[in-house]
Amino acid sequence: MSVSTYSERPAAKAGETDGFSVPWSRPRPKRAVVSGRLVSAVTILLLLAAWTAAASLELVSPVFLPSPAAVWAKFVVGARDGFVDATLLQHTLASLWRVFAALIVAILVGVPIGLAIGISRIGRGVFDPLLEFLRPIPPLAYLPLIIIWFGIGEPSKILVIAIAMLAPVALSTAAGVRGVSRERVDAARSLGATRAQVIRHVILPSALPSILTGLRIALGAGWSTLVAAELVAATRGLGFMIQSAAQFLVTDVVVMGILVIAIIAFALEFVIRRVERVLVPWAGRE
Repeated sequence: MSVSTYSERPAAKAGETDGFSVPWSRPRPKRAVVSGRLVSAVTILLLLAAWTAAASLELVSPVFLPSPAAVWAKFVVGARDGFVDATLLQHTLASLWRVFAALIVAILVGVPIGLAIGISRIGRGVFDPLLEFLRPIPPLAYLPLIIIWFGIGEPSKILVIAIAMLAPVALSTAAGVRGVSRERVDAARSLGATRAQVIRHVILPSALPSILTGLRIALGAGWSTLVAAELVAATRGLGFMIQSAAQFLVTDVVVMGILVIAIIAFALEFVIRRVERVLVPWAGRE
C-alpha cells in the first residue's frame, strides 16, 4: 500500500472542500492599490467643494469667508495692479529673499553647532542648553529685543527668521551625527584618515539625510515666523500684505496671501524631497 504525498492528492472538485487545505494556503484576492496622490487630489477637491458650498449658501458672511471665485479675482488683480504699492510678485520676492537669507544663516551657524553637539561632549554641554532654551520661545517674544539691538531694517527681520530656523537645523544635524555607524568611523581611521577627513567624508555624508530633514522643518518654521518679522517697518512682503489687508477687513486678500505662502512652502518641500532623492538615495534603505 502506497501513501500518496500532499502534492499527489487529486484536486478538489468545484463546490467541494479540501480537508487538508489550510486557511493561509488559499490564494487571497488582490486589493486595488490606491495612489496617495489621488487621495490628496480628492481631499483638496472636497475641501474646495465644501468651501464653495459654504460661500454660496452664505453659511458664513462673505466678510469673514470669501468665495474661491472672489479670492481668485483678487489674485488676478493683485498680480496685475498690486496691493499696497506693490504687485503680488514683488511681495513674494521680498518674502523669499528674507526666508532664503535666513535659511543660509541658519545653515552656516546650525550645522557646525550640530556637529559640535554630536561629536564633542564639551560642544554638547555648551550648545545643547542654549538650543533647548531658545527652541520653545515664540518669535514675537524676542522680536522687540532684536529691534532694540539691531534696529528696524532688513537685518532684524532676517535675524528673527534665522533664530526660528536655527534649532531645527542644529538638532537634526546633531541627531544625524549621533546616528553615524561606529564601524564606518573606525574603518576610516584604520585607513589613516585624519579627524577632519572623517568629519568631511564619513560623518557629514552619513548625517546628510537628517540635515535635509532639518531644513524641511526649518523652512516651515521660517514661513510661520515671516508674518511676525514683517510686522516691523516693512513695505513689501506676503506677511506685510496679509497684515495690511487684515486691518481693513479685506479678507479675500488675507486668504490669497495664505494660499500663496502655502503653495510656495509646498513647492519648496517638493524640491527638497527631490534633492534628497538625488543626494542621498540610500536614506531609509540601510
